[in-house]
Amino acid sequence: QVQLVESGGGLVQPGGSLRLSCAASGGTFSRFAMGWFRQAPGKEREVVGVISRSGDSTYSSDSVKGRFAISRDNAENTAYLQMNSLKREDTAVYYCAAHSARLWSTIYYRTDDYEWWGQGTRVTVSS
Repeated sequence: QVQLVESGGGLVQPGGSLRLSCAASGGTFSRFAMGWFRQAPGKEREVVGVISRSGDSTYSSDSVKGRFAISRDNAENTAYLQMNSLKREDTAVYYCAAHSARLWSTIYYRTDDYEWWGQGTRVTVSS
């Protein structure tokens, strides 16, 4: 059974930075495409950034493009979300997710593509 554990959330002032980590266990990490999603109160879960198994293909949503970066370390079984220039509207619970992907460089955008999810880490952007 694949387990994903997010960490790194917290309270940060507008303009600040946080780095989220997603530690995976129970499977071969390099076989998973990874994604970061978020859900704000009263809103649907939305994609933030996704990354292929290889790490050479990534996607960031328009709302975070240029501010957030997704990466992974297959040797450490960990995915990351570096968040810079945080805004109040980035406040949400952030989830990492894993998809057992056949293709090495393909990325996946939809929540329905992902079989395994972490418990989430809360990010609050407030002064």
